[in-house]
Amino acid sequence: MPLAKHQRWFLLACLFEFCLLGVASVLGWLLGQAPLADFHWRLRDALIGGLAAVPMAGAFRWLLRSRWRPLLNIRELLERSLRLIFRPCSLLQLALLSLVAGVSEECLFRGVMQGALAGWISPAGALIVASLLFGLCHLVTRAYGVIAALFGAYLGLLWLSTGNLLAPVVAHALYDFVALAYFLRRHPPDDGARPPPATS
Repeated sequence: MPLAKHQRWFLLACLFEFCLLGVASVLGWLLGQAPLADFHWRLRDALIGGLAAVPMAGAFRWLLRSRWRPLLNIRELLERSLRLIFRPCSLLQLALLSLVAGVSEECLFRGVMQGALAGWISPAGALIVASLLFGLCHLVTRAYGVIAALFGAYLGLLWLSTGNLLAPVVAHALYDFVALAYFLRRHPPDDGARPPPATS
């Protein structure tokens, strides 16, 4: 029995994130920086990561309500892609995708890139470069790239402050899940997100 379209997209998205985890492993081996070297199971850091997701979720909600044109472009992009592709997905599927994305992207950008760069330059410089790379890899629009870079810096600071990659992994995964679930389940579709043109 063939898979439904949204199930194929879900599997492709999970496969892509697993591939990033593979890239993190290979790159970490080449650079001598294990992706999970600073990953420790600590309840305190998991709770810190959960709390750290709250401002990110608040920023996402503000993005959805903003009438600033670059953010309207992002919202229209989400309408054309996320809503159409992932709307039929169950909450369990969204949670699984968010978890895989949180683990793989944090291993790659924080655990390997920021970790390796910190040994070559400074922790602050590593944070900046890794965050910029994170933004560049999310450059679907310029505004989206800037926001992703800022989120990356926030997650990088979270790792530096806790010394545990678990905190940004939890924050990233929880934010992704809350943002996806809210956008797909609670946020009404935008029927013409752009404001009407001004008349003279």
